[in-house]
Amino acid sequence: MLPAVLSELIDYFAPLSTFQREEGGAVTLLTPGVNVLGLNATYLPEVVPDLRSALAWHEVHELPPLLASLSPVAGAQQVSALEVGTFTPVELQESGIVVEQISRLHMQKWADVLTAAYGTPEWATLLAQHLAARLEGQRDYLLLLAYDGAGEVVGALLWHGIKGKGAAHLWGVTDETARLPLLNAAWALAEGLRVSVLPGDVSLSETTGVFFGVSGGE
Repeated sequence: MLPAVLSELIDYFAPLSTFQREEGGAVTLLTPGVNVLGLNATYLPEVVPDLRSALAWHEVHELPPLLASLSPVAGAQQVSALEVGTFTPVELQESGIVVEQISRLHMQKWADVLTAAYGTPEWATLLAQHLAARLEGQRDYLLLLAYDGAGEVVGALLWHGIKGKGAAHLWGVTDETARLPLLNAAWALAEGLRVSVLPGDVSLSETTGVFFGVSGGE
């Protein structure tokens, strides 16, 4: 059985992924053509099973053998570490940041700012096309954009409502002042929010660390 926090991530990312597979307690999500870590990883139980079959599946789809786990995996090169936790809204001074829910017709604008936030703007079009297809008919996902005082888009977030709560594990900002207004707005959609952040970026409670590493094949 997967740890609860990894099951949370799968609940969020699985409907957005292209392929899913479960074997030996590990769950693999693969999405060729999209560079989102959560959509291209094998999520591991605390006792790591034989991964040869799962890693071969990554190879068949020409994707790196990326592993997601609660602690670093021996022989894997760490590429990212996140904190997953509960966000509590913060009272803010006026910053000029405005957050709004947008139609999926504006998916390209959303993808443009998200990929810019992570320094990978070349992936924007592929991400927009993929999510537009996967979100069709999915009423429990909402797109949010943050704008600065000049009307420039400075943040993007994909909110997922599940079991009466909200989750935001795919989001980013190009202006740090947009971070808390964006999360506050996401929290308000269900008066609760589970979120993934880089360590130190946002204060969370009930946090668990999640590590992403590329297997060395050992």
